[in-house]
Amino acid sequence: MSEVKVIEIGESVFAENDAAAASIRRQMRGQGTFFLNVMSGPGSGKTTTLSAIINRMKDKYKIGEMDVDIETSIDAQRVADATGIQSIQIHNMGLCHIDADMTSRALAEYDTKELDLLILENIGNLVCPAEFDVGADKNLMLLSVPEGDDKPLKYPLMFEVSDVVLINKIDTLEYFDFSKEKVTERILELNPEAKIFFVSGKTGEGLDDVIEWLEGEIAAIRK
Repeated sequence: MSEVKVIEIGESVFAENDAAAASIRRQMRGQGTFFLNVMSGPGSGKTTTLSAIINRMKDKYKIGEMDVDIETSIDAQRVADATGIQSIQIHNMGLCHIDADMTSRALAEYDTKELDLLILENIGNLVCPAEFDVGADKNLMLLSVPEGDDKPLKYPLMFEVSDVVLINKIDTLEYFDFSKEKVTERILELNPEAKIFFVSGKTGEGLDDVIEWLEGEIAAIRK
């Protein structure tokens, strides 16, 4: 039988990324900016919901947004047009994720020192973005009613790493076989500490509770 050589690496393949992410967190916290990483699958209503939240907060807080896509600047332009805040587009050259190094390079082009809140609208993908720490203080993900209440079973890591889950498009509940009770149970089985909000980015229902949470996080960073 041939001999197999075993090599002990002794270091996570994500160690370099994690170090870069920790550096970003120190930088953002040091300047008093709450950095929020927002993830979801395509079509969850992420851009619409974020724009609605920003419009409700922009008179009280200084807010910036960075949008990640493989191509096009449509979403960044949509946020800028809908809210009037500064939004920049990050093209990730065809990758299914953005990592801490890419985030750091984007931040170098964006003056965030005066911001109370910086939102990273991550690429629409329920797999890869969950694997990479981008240096945010908190992870928030959106799951829309049309996607189904079984998504926590299919993409567990996304729900495990998300501090907050917005169940979006609740204005469509009557049209889909979606159980609020089942999705809540499935999320909390994976992540007992997750905060869950049922919202509609279109009608605004439930967004006040999300904003109250955000204001608490911003206040905590400023201390």
